[in-house]
Amino acid sequence: MQSEQPNSTNEHILSTTDTVLLPGGKVPAPLLARLLTLLPTQHPQLILGPGIGEDAAVIDFSVGGFSVGKLLVVKSDPITFATDEIGYYAVNVCANDLAVTGATPRFYFPTLLLPDGTTTAQTVETIFAQLALACRQLGIVIAGGHSEITAAVNQPVLAGTMLGEVDGDRVVRSAGCRPGDVVLLAGACPVEGTSIIAREKRADLLARGWSAQRIDAAAHFLYEPGISVLAPALAAAQGRYTTAMHDPTEGGVATGLLELAIASGNGLEVDLDAIPVPTLAAELCAVYGLDPLGTIASGALLATAAPAHVDLLQSIWREIGVESAVIGRILPDIEGIYALRNRQRVDLPRFEADEIVKLWK
Repeated sequence: MQSEQPNSTNEHILSTTDTVLLPGGKVPAPLLARLLTLLPTQHPQLILGPGIGEDAAVIDFSVGGFSVGKLLVVKSDPITFATDEIGYYAVNVCANDLAVTGATPRFYFPTLLLPDGTTTAQTVETIFAQLALACRQLGIVIAGGHSEITAAVNQPVLAGTMLGEVDGDRVVRSAGCRPGDVVLLAGACPVEGTSIIAREKRADLLARGWSAQRIDAAAHFLYEPGISVLAPALAAAQGRYTTAMHDPTEGGVATGLLELAIASGNGLEVDLDAIPVPTLAAELCAVYGLDPLGTIASGALLATAAPAHVDLLQSIWREIGVESAVIGRILPDIEGIYALRNRQRVDLPRFEADEIVKLWK
């Protein structure tokens, strides 16, 4: 497990005596890093356990050890921001986190909580249909789960656990990048955020003068370019062209990049101008004062690679219809974490909470 270096990532580590209320979203990285030290996380069969920037667990159930047979990869994740197409989001978000370890998703166990007093049979059937479609598209089997109507929630909440498998010698870690590696982004950002804004704020956008056609185009980001990074992640892992991969979600690409640096204990330089942000996504974020780099970003894949492998990796992605960009480089820890804007050194943007929460404030 990687520990955070306060001098290069955060100014202080929160303690249990802090009384400041935490913002919505992820538990702050310094607090989470300390809390993880309180948990039992060490076991001979646990190849990759919980850590800042790591997306899934890797467990060795083979008889002969790490280098023999398949490893079990496990991920749990809830969907709390989106309500429309919640089943599609849930499956793809979990599958992405498995894929960035090099694992192929196999089985899914959804837990669906529905609000008492407003849930109809049609609501439940719609979400189940979304789960079915997403799983069939990715070759995933629903092997169990739970559904419940309860007063504990006021909107549908879908949390699930996904199981996958990976060859013992092909595990990719977020902590695997090394100084000198190039940082790439496959896809664009914020794909997921763009779709959520369009779907959750459709009526408001129409009132602001946005055309239904533009809103529909933004909502369709869910499918095209799509929030799945399964194909580019598995292509990179299969060829062993990447040293680390990460699926940026809450907190956006900027937070995902920070998590890569924390996981590996390295420094980082990011060219903010090189990060691909579609015009429609940027304009939609601007309506609500959201920074695209801090907005939930499934659909983007962060990867690092040795300079000699960059062209080949980008070529492989291009062959499967995925464009990519070089957006930075991994540095020795002593050089710190920073960004470039108009070729001038600036701070890497940091977000206490995902920008998407501004939609409901």
